[in-house]
Amino acid sequence: MPELPEVDMARIAARRVAVGRRITGVWCADDPIVFEGVAPARLRRALLGRRVRAVRRHGKHFWFELDRRPWLCLHFGMTGGLHTTRAPSVKLVSSGRQGPAEAWPPRFARLRLTFDDGGELVIADARRLGRIRLRDDPRREPPISLLGFDALWELPPSPRFVELLRERSAPVKAVLLDQSFAAGVGNWIADEVLYQAGIDPRRRARSLSAGEARRLRAALRSVLTTAVRLRADGDRFPRTWLFHHRWDRDASTPRGEKIRRTTIAGRTAAWVPSVQR
Repeated sequence: MPELPEVDMARIAARRVAVGRRITGVWCADDPIVFEGVAPARLRRALLGRRVRAVRRHGKHFWFELDRRPWLCLHFGMTGGLHTTRAPSVKLVSSGRQGPAEAWPPRFARLRLTFDDGGELVIADARRLGRIRLRDDPRREPPISLLGFDALWELPPSPRFVELLRERSAPVKAVLLDQSFAAGVGNWIADEVLYQAGIDPRRRARSLSAGEARRLRAALRSVLTTAVRLRADGDRFPRTWLFHHRWDRDASTPRGEKIRRTTIAGRTAAWVPSVQR
């Protein structure tokens, strides 16, 4: 699933292609699942001829601010992604070394936008778990209004972060995955953050000491900042990261630490018992 770093790369790619440009072509697949609550004809009417002023993101959602409302809002779901002819497609870090398709337009296209300078953007989604919406005010309307702080841009100060954790009785891994707590954190990021913070993912969030909560906050900021700086390219992530080994069964870290797997909040957690307490 695309996580915050990959969605931020999509935002940057969309901004480079679309901002300041007028939408001159809109193609929509006939897909009432992906196009949530909006018919393709209505979406075309809302977008055609509009100029893009900005592309914003909160957590795993991003949207196009147009010169007239409503605005286009996007969520990739499990396998969705953004493609453009003017930049490489963002490779999902969970896809390993398998690169994105090179055909144009890409397979499983759901929405294709053409701009007045000839640039194009395509939203593709093989499993139809992403959503394309129209919203008058995305930050103040569901689903974005229901999200917690953006884990990269809105990380609360340490005292407040400690308080937020103490309000939660669920396992800390489940809390990190809860988008109403921290928007943008997905499975591999949560595992990496807990590994770097040295915290057992099964621990109740409210059981963490103030010092442990501060370590968790620092790791969250470090992992996300690094992943975004490296353009969500997993091959460039530091070799000391759990990320490079969490995908393999019966794997160990470079230091020989055994990786264990368990299920928390319906997701597989990879962690190192000898390090995470």
